Amino acid sequence: MGADGGTGIPAGRQAHTTQNMFYTYALKSLTDGHLYIGLTQDVEKRLKEHNTGKTRSTRNRLPFRLIYQESFNTRLEARQKEKYLKSGIGREFLKSLQT
Repeated sequence: MGADGGTGIPAGRQAHTTQNMFYTYALKSLTDGHLYIGLTQDVEKRLKEHNTGKTRSTRNRLPFRLIYQESFNTRLEARQKEKYLKSGIGREFLKSLQT
């Protein structure tokens, strides 16, 4: 192995990890088809929270299925995408993924 330990990353630099990423996600209720759009740093954990009734706004529509997720480097970028997906054209985009 070279000085980089086989990672391809120069010495003294760290790999970019997903723990600093932000995700915009969309869920679909399997009960009534309702879409829920949000942002998080841990999509798996957030989906579990939704599906176990820990999120008040979605607990009456359980269960949910993840239909979309996208990663971003900053919370601002994720928030901008979240706002777009909550718009009329964004919701149409999400519905088009399901056909």
